Parts: sequence; structure tokens; C-alpha cells
Amino acid sequence: MARPGGRSARVQEAVHAAVRDLSAEVGRDALTVPMVAARAGVTPSTVYRRWGDLQALLSDVAVEHLRPDAPPQDSGDLASDLEAWAEQFLDEMASPSGRTYIRDALLGDPDGNNAGQCSAYAAEQVAVILARAADRGEKGPDVETVLDRVVAPMMYRILFRPGSYDAAYARELARGVLSEPAPDAARPGRRTTRRARTD
Repeated sequence: MARPGGRSARVQEAVHAAVRDLSAEVGRDALTVPMVAARAGVTPSTVYRRWGDLQALLSDVAVEHLRPDAPPQDSGDLASDLEAWAEQFLDEMASPSGRTYIRDALLGDPDGNNAGQCSAYAAEQVAVILARAADRGEKGPDVETVLDRVVAPMMYRILFRPGSYDAAYARELARGVLSEPAPDAARPGRRTTRRARTD
């Protein structure tokens, strides 16, 4: 997702900063578009024209916050890198602010675009880890397998089973995806062929 440039970028930065600051000062539930606009130094119509409503604005802020601000660590070993990344991902997403941002990203996302973008962030980070490993001659799973076996279980627990995980759980998932073969079941976008029944 390309970031806007020029005045558009300045408006986005000011409005996003206003949302973050006001959320800390008065609480997220007390936010209004006029309040955010006044803090950002723009008119409410500017906010409505660009974001439509408060929930869409909160969703946009959430997606931007969930964007990684640095590449994953490079320790020179695939297992160590993937475990460290999984642990950090779980810690950030499961934090109170992380849960709020996830909720906002999904609530203001009727078309699924924000969810797809957040998924792409994770996929990009995993791809970096796997590409480094491949350059070192290490064999590893593909990106989709890591998303299925590491990211998806963590997100399920974050969203539906809060409190039923810890750092050891993240490391266990990372170790598991490196030690077990990928499942035979097809993932979305992959074709399978069925044998015709002869009976």
C-alpha cells in the first residue's frame, strides 16, 4: 500500500497524530470527528471527505500502526529468527493496544482491504526471514505455510481465547513449522484434482 505524498501525507500524519494523542488524553470512546479535526488543524469536512466516518478513520490509524517499522532481526539462523519474530509478533498483537488496533482495523473494513493489508505486513516480514535463510542455504517452509501454522493460530487465540498463550507458545509454533512437513490439503488458490469415482 503506497503512502500518500505532499499535502495529503501531511493531512494524514496530522490527523493520525491527533487520534493517537486524543485517545491517550480522553480515551478512544470519547473521540469525535470535530475533536480530531480541531486537534489536527483541519476542518471536519476534510476528515469526512477523506475517511467517511470516525470508524473508518480509526481503522486507517490502526492499519498504519500495525505496519512494522523495522525488518525482522537477523541472527544468521532461520530457527532463531523465526522464533524471535513469532514471539515479538505475539507480544505486540496481544497487548491491550494491539488488540484495540486489530479490532479497529477490522471494524472499519467492510471490504476486507485492511485485513488483507495487515496480513501482507506479516507475510512480508516472514518472506524476509525465509529469503535470508535461503541465501544461507537453509531450507525452510514457504510463506503461506508459516502464515497458516504460526500466524493464524496466534491470531485465533488473540481474538477468541485471550490469555491462553505466552512467549513459549509462539516459539513452539515456530519450531513446529520448521520440523514438520506442510499439510497435503490445498490452500486457497491452489488446485487439487479429485479422482472420479468408479463405483
